[in-house]
Amino acid sequence: MKNKIKLDIVSDVVCPWCIVGYKHLETAINELGMQDQVEIEWQPFELNPDMPAEGEGLRQHVARKYGSSAEDSARAKDNITKQGAESGFEFKYFDDMKMVNTFDAHILLEYAKEKGKQTELKLRLFSAFFTEQKDVSDRNILTEELNSIGLDGAEAIKILDDMQRREETRTAQRYWTQLGVSSVPTVVFNHESAVTGAHPVETFKQVLTELAQK
Repeated sequence: MKNKIKLDIVSDVVCPWCIVGYKHLETAINELGMQDQVEIEWQPFELNPDMPAEGEGLRQHVARKYGSSAEDSARAKDNITKQGAESGFEFKYFDDMKMVNTFDAHILLEYAKEKGKQTELKLRLFSAFFTEQKDVSDRNILTEELNSIGLDGAEAIKILDDMQRREETRTAQRYWTQLGVSSVPTVVFNHESAVTGAHPVETFKQVLTELAQK
């Protein structure tokens, strides 16, 4: 049997295009019948590494970071909500929505990988933040989400204060940024090539088909 195609998905759980891009990738894999031929690993990337613990209102954040007007922001939300719906994902933006710090979430995603449940946790956190309007920087919320996929939330949360774990996550982030990843989602294929952005299903199908034929 051929070696599996390794897909490293560099992303953040508060990145809307990351879940849309993943849904496109997932559809491509399913339509090609390649579920058993790919191995997915999620890699950490903080959109806002300096985000304070209390977070920042989404409107204020978008205006400050991107210079977007209220009208620009509303159009962008409508667009991503539409694209999400087309991909089977529900975005529920709300007036008091905050951008939050995601460093703890990335540590826990590495923990979930060790337990064979990384993608499961990643998808839960996307839904928690964008659909269920939860604060995914809150350790109580993170505990609940870990429990919901069959992991021991109380046990897992303890690792968040482990300095070695924290440094390993920072090191992993630096690794991908030093390779040139500066925006997400970025999907890296077999550590050889990459695409950045929420590409259409057909693009992913083309890349996967070419890799499968090698």
